[in-house]
Amino acid sequence: MAQAAEGDTVRVHYTGTLKDGTVFDSSRGHEPMQFTIGQRRMIPGFEQGVIGMEAGESKTITIPAAEAYGLHESGKVIEIERSRIPPDFQLGVGMRLQGTPPGGRPVDFTVVSLTDSMITLDGNHPLAGKDLTFGIQLIDIV
Repeated sequence: MAQAAEGDTVRVHYTGTLKDGTVFDSSRGHEPMQFTIGQRRMIPGFEQGVIGMEAGESKTITIPAAEAYGLHESGKVIEIERSRIPPDFQLGVGMRLQGTPPGGRPVDFTVVSLTDSMITLDGNHPLAGKDLTFGIQLIDIV
């Protein structure tokens, strides 16, 4: 039976969980996810986990943060004055916002704390700094 290799297009079902068992993403209940190994459209550790699998095979892999969404970088956490946000805009902790630094490209932020005068925003990916576990089932090699 053929094993998935770099350059192959594959279809997989997966469930991603955090160390505490929280599910952060899953393809279950939807069409399998399709991607081509080596095109770098998936996190590196996920692609590496699929290489060598055969159609119908299932396995569980744990991807260290550095091979997933990277380590959490404290330099991407900023504080801004609340007055920089329109007063009628309702903010909440956990809310996702997008901002564009001068001369830069848009950055997604998560609101991590709020006071009457200041907002703390985190520009890291929400899963940065977290080891990820994936249950993967290779449906087929297309």
